[in-house]
Amino acid sequence: MKIIISPAKKMNVDNDCLPHRDLPTFLPQTEEILRALKGKSDAQLQALWRCNDALAALNIQRIRSMDVRHNLSPAIFSYEGIQYQHMAPNVFDLTQLEFIQSHLRILSGFYGVLRPFDGVTPYRLEMGAKLPLGGYKDLYRHWGPRLAMEIAHDCDFILNLASKEYSKAIVPHLPHPMPFVTCTFGTLVGEKVVERGTLCKMARGEMVRFLAEHSITQLGGIRTFNRLNFTYDASRSDENNLIFLTDGKKTAL
Repeated sequence: MKIIISPAKKMNVDNDCLPHRDLPTFLPQTEEILRALKGKSDAQLQALWRCNDALAALNIQRIRSMDVRHNLSPAIFSYEGIQYQHMAPNVFDLTQLEFIQSHLRILSGFYGVLRPFDGVTPYRLEMGAKLPLGGYKDLYRHWGPRLAMEIAHDCDFILNLASKEYSKAIVPHLPHPMPFVTCTFGTLVGEKVVERGTLCKMARGEMVRFLAEHSITQLGGIRTFNRLNFTYDASRSDENNLIFLTDGKKTAL
């Protein structure tokens, strides 16, 4: 089993936790992307990132001085979004850290695919960014089948906890018949399952933590997830979609 998740926009340099183990698999492609970013003006970078002036200034400074081979932090400790807060990898024990190193993969517009202990530096670049590169008009085409092939290698199924922006970078390129199972965390509005952004991010992080704590690698165990007041709904699920529902009443946002 490989679990895929999205990165977070907010990042830090973490020198207090464990050191990184490896450089990212696709670092030469990352360096190509970095050269393209360094070749853009400040205004072009801000337009690419679609962010406010303060965030643009921070990330322009990062780009101008960026070194992707030194002063690196493990990816799993570098992202600070809601999903990662609920995963809370900084309090994992060694067995849990080894579990995610084996089974968890972080998709990234900048790095492609990251193992938890790959060394990274803070960056801002979403997979959906319209960055022409190497004759391709965007990052989806630039990365092509590389990411899917890397994740599918030596894997019996993929558990998708990533957003659509990131999961669609690999779905078209998966080898047949690789099972691809998506977890949906929602509430019922009438008979429709509705996902709410913040709650979904919380649940995805909690799911990774749940799997790591119990060393779960099979669908039967995944279906027992019951955190944040979610329960598995067999009647709405199928072999490619696991639906977890909550009424939301007991979940603190």
